[in-house]
Amino acid sequence: MTSERFDVLIVGAGPAGSFAAEKLARGGGVRVALFDGRPAGEPKACGGGVTSKALKAWPHLLKAVGRTVSEIEMYSPAGKRLHLKLNEPFAIYSRTAFDSYLRDRAADSGAHIIRERVSFRARANEAEDWILQSKDGLRWSAPMLIAADGANSPIAKRLAGALPPAEMEVAFGYRTPLPKNDDAPTVVAFLPGWAGYAWAFPRVDHISFGIATSQDAFDHQALDQLLWKFMIGYYRQREDRKSNLWHARDAQYEDMDARIKDELEATAERYAARIPGLAVKTWDTRRAAGEGWALLGDAAGFADPVTGEGIYYALRSAELFAESYMEGRPLDYERRWREGFGRELRRASEMRQRFYGNFWGAPFTERMIELAGAHRGIKRVLTELVAGDQGYVDLKRKLARKAVWPL
Repeated sequence: MTSERFDVLIVGAGPAGSFAAEKLARGGGVRVALFDGRPAGEPKACGGGVTSKALKAWPHLLKAVGRTVSEIEMYSPAGKRLHLKLNEPFAIYSRTAFDSYLRDRAADSGAHIIRERVSFRARANEAEDWILQSKDGLRWSAPMLIAADGANSPIAKRLAGALPPAEMEVAFGYRTPLPKNDDAPTVVAFLPGWAGYAWAFPRVDHISFGIATSQDAFDHQALDQLLWKFMIGYYRQREDRKSNLWHARDAQYEDMDARIKDELEATAERYAARIPGLAVKTWDTRRAAGEGWALLGDAAGFADPVTGEGIYYALRSAELFAESYMEGRPLDYERRWREGFGRELRRASEMRQRFYGNFWGAPFTERMIELAGAHRGIKRVLTELVAGDQGYVDLKRKLARKAVWPL
């Protein structure tokens, strides 16, 4: 049986795993094995949005093949439209291209990329190495094991415990062709009657449509119908800007909608994924590190419970772990992530129910769009929130200066 020993084993070659591998191999001369068990070219199910906050922290991300966005359209559950011009652009990537870019950087830094799906064996004690094994019997060992293999990580379940369905969100959607007239705005639309939102993220050669909502309230058939309504409305608006996003409202659109649906059914490619959405109490108790192990990104639960955005937290957690490890204090990672962004994510968990609840007799998201459309100060704060520059911790204080606000 072939066996090879490393300093660190990293399972999962998404943004968190690849970035950690690059940092460790480049900055500390660490012997790293990065395991990518996905079939070649298989994309991660993700909208692919990278906030301006992330782009400013790591400008080299702009070298990945993607599309920068300086404007976004937001829609209320009733279809009210709000146009936002961003002070700082964010980027939208195909996750195949984005992940490949980061993985290649890790390889160029000296990390060993191993394209194998592996299982792991628990140690008998903390003095033993971790062992990963392929189905063909190949084995790799190291004293440090990093799980960066997503929300369904079997390693995270074993080391930190499984998350209940109530602390998971579901994202699913379709990849579709760009409109023929080359008018493809970036859109976020809050769902009528559901907690969550739909998105349309144009990429270089296609559009990523999707819906994110909580797993415990998930109804695939109803939400899939809602997503198709959103997709058809998006393409309808490319042909008639005056039409409503969610409802055609006029018989003149029936033939147009039928044609659009037929075209999409012939071309759309479906995808789905789970996203962590931790409860407030879980942030206080769940650990992301222990003796000889650490969790990064979605595997650790590091995603915004309001928006589901996780790429920034994946990269930042990788950076914080690498810094801790190279300083000889890997357990210090637990303190660093809590100080670095843990409070922010915990606050988002506190806000989620109210964000998708009611306010003044209507969905809060409906009132938010209305108030932002009428008040420049609120619109500015919302723009900063979308860009990732405005955090949740001081959001209530900022909005309280502008208007009466329930957060």
